[in-house]
Amino acid sequence: MATVEKDPSRRKTPYVVRWRDEAGKQRKRGFARKLDADRFRAEVEHKLNTGSYVDPAAGRTTFEAYAERWRAMQPHRANTAARTESQLRRHCYPVLGSRPLAQIRASELQAFVTGLAVSPSSVRPIWATVRAILSAAVRDRLIPYDPADRIKLPELPRKQVTPLTVDQVDALAGNMLPMYRALVVVGAATGLRQGELFGLQVADVDFLRKTLTVDRQVQPGPGGTVVPVPLKNRSSYRTLPVGRVVVDALAAHLAEHKATGTAYVFRDEAGEPLHRNRFNRDVWAPARTAAGLPEVTCHDLRHFFASALIRAGLSVKVVSDRLGHANAAQTLGVYAHLWPDDDDRSREAIDDVFRRDVPTMRPSKEA
Repeated sequence: MATVEKDPSRRKTPYVVRWRDEAGKQRKRGFARKLDADRFRAEVEHKLNTGSYVDPAAGRTTFEAYAERWRAMQPHRANTAARTESQLRRHCYPVLGSRPLAQIRASELQAFVTGLAVSPSSVRPIWATVRAILSAAVRDRLIPYDPADRIKLPELPRKQVTPLTVDQVDALAGNMLPMYRALVVVGAATGLRQGELFGLQVADVDFLRKTLTVDRQVQPGPGGTVVPVPLKNRSSYRTLPVGRVVVDALAAHLAEHKATGTAYVFRDEAGEPLHRNRFNRDVWAPARTAAGLPEVTCHDLRHFFASALIRAGLSVKVVSDRLGHANAAQTLGVYAHLWPDDDDRSREAIDDVFRRDVPTMRPSKEA
């Protein structure tokens, strides 16, 4: 319960509202008029009864202080944790770090987003981190509302995927170190993400049934290590049918580089799992340069795989399942332009109808 008492010793704010917050701590606030004190008392009681009470002092916590507590509680993987820490330290704390949460305004956040000296695509993950922190502050009832609502982000440039050709894939494989040529073939013929490709174990390959099970991925860990981690989402766990190209490439690779059971299919020269950063720098970069493809990344093998399925007439659902996308909308968002043009399909549909037995209307003859 909140009470209103008159304290004659307080000349400017004699009407004092006293209440206990949800933690049982005594609070008070003075008013010049009893009407305002009564109104505030009713508001405090309502918020306490409905669980929407926000401690006015809680909002004095700075963005950086709360963000560090929030960051420590997140179940982030090592890579995500390092990326989040870097985003906050490099971009967020210099601008928002010292600001009390309750004083951060939407206009300030809009200026922050607009002033980020990074590409439009890099703005989004930084902003997603800020939004997550402020949303958590609302849930923890440090602030009464989320000031991050309706902030406008810079438009992303329209960039369509241009798949590699078969000759370009061959050129990449041909310029790769011999021990990694099968990796290029398998990547282009299965569409595995790089971490999934590096996490492939011998036991995941069923040569008899011609299937490949995607059950894990590996990522760089602390101190230059490589650690297995769960896949991106539930849809990423999948079993892929593979053809003779993959079967032959893996059989030849494993015959030369002996491995069984839970051993990784692709390893470095020391027999250790492939580290993404070292592989991209020391193996992939020289090969793509030698192949005349200086901008191509390992992810382009995934695009090649998707384009091959689309060219073969497979549905959006099948392509989405093979890629391990969360849903078909994600697949369309990347590859919609590779499916047959709707204008041509519309023309063909109407032409097909009128090629059939359609009655011909003729004017009647005069008697």
